[in-house]
Amino acid sequence: MDISVCRPGELTAADRAAWTAFQDRSRPPAGPGLANPFLSPEFALAVGRTRRDTRIAVLREGGVPAGFFPFQRTAAGVGRAVGLGVSDCQGVVHRPGFRWDARELLRACGLAVWEFDHLVEGQEPFADGVSASFPSPVIDVDRGYEAYLERLRATSPGFLKSTLAKERRLGRRAGEVTYVHDERDPAVLRTLMRWKSAQYRRTGRSDRFAQPWITDLVHQLFHTRNDGFRGQLSVLYAGGRPVAAHFGPRTGRVLSSWFPAYDPEYGAFSPGLVLHLRMAEGSAAQGLELIDLGRGAKRYKDELKTREITVSEGWVTRPHPVAAGHRARRAPVRALRNTVLARPGLFKPTDRILREFGRIRSRSRRSHPRDS
Repeated sequence: MDISVCRPGELTAADRAAWTAFQDRSRPPAGPGLANPFLSPEFALAVGRTRRDTRIAVLREGGVPAGFFPFQRTAAGVGRAVGLGVSDCQGVVHRPGFRWDARELLRACGLAVWEFDHLVEGQEPFADGVSASFPSPVIDVDRGYEAYLERLRATSPGFLKSTLAKERRLGRRAGEVTYVHDERDPAVLRTLMRWKSAQYRRTGRSDRFAQPWITDLVHQLFHTRNDGFRGQLSVLYAGGRPVAAHFGPRTGRVLSSWFPAYDPEYGAFSPGLVLHLRMAEGSAAQGLELIDLGRGAKRYKDELKTREITVSEGWVTRPHPVAAGHRARRAPVRALRNTVLARPGLFKPTDRILREFGRIRSRSRRSHPRDS
């Protein structure tokens, strides 16, 4: 096996075509596998345009590409999954049946450690580095929207009935409810980002859009469109006004839920849930197979999902002091976070504290607008 490392912009057209072909040939029965849009070359290239530490390892056998490994690397040799923090699927994209040696790969990439938090299923060479695995809910739409609704009627009849009723009430209150599956107006994207930033602040979370590289990445993906990949903005309107929106990457088979948000003025009508039903309808009409809702326990995901896949977090390491030091720093933080998220008795009071902090911060921003 031969491994070469390049910057994203140095990837050849032939290599990109091979990468996409590996994704197209990935059809595991249990989930999206390598077809996830976060594993696409377009996502790695977009991250590379916003993060100079992005690299891609090309794994070859007999001079022919057999796998692609996108990652980020510090000068000290600490590696992270490409887009770590906003990427919901990570790993090596490879041809069927290909296996690699994890330590050999890290050595060729100049890495002492590679950290991941959404490792895709089927990455056996990285299995020794997995520290925990988590369910990630998905919506299957490959049998069509009506089949999905029938499943909801069987599993979540109250949820479906109330959501459809709220959509009707929204129409009576605000005007005709319409939906655009692939909105191209950048002004609406900016509206979504404002809603999401406000939601982060309101709930005491860190505002991802306060990080310029994430904002730049979203804009990069919004303007990325080809036959097999695009950044897709889906919008729910009421009376011609946007009331909920979602932006996320998609391939020809999978749409990844990424940044959903809604106008709090219409929160009583659950516009975000209505939007997700419309997204399922639009995705089914376009021949997609599923919507990946992403790791994380949320009630709305439990109501919408048809099943769950598994993603994992952890570190792949090779004997090196940098690896030991990085893991020693990061392991306690991850363990604490996972403990809080997994235990309602801890999560609920923590969530209340964060929300109260968010309210205080929001009041302060209104009182001191020049400082915001």
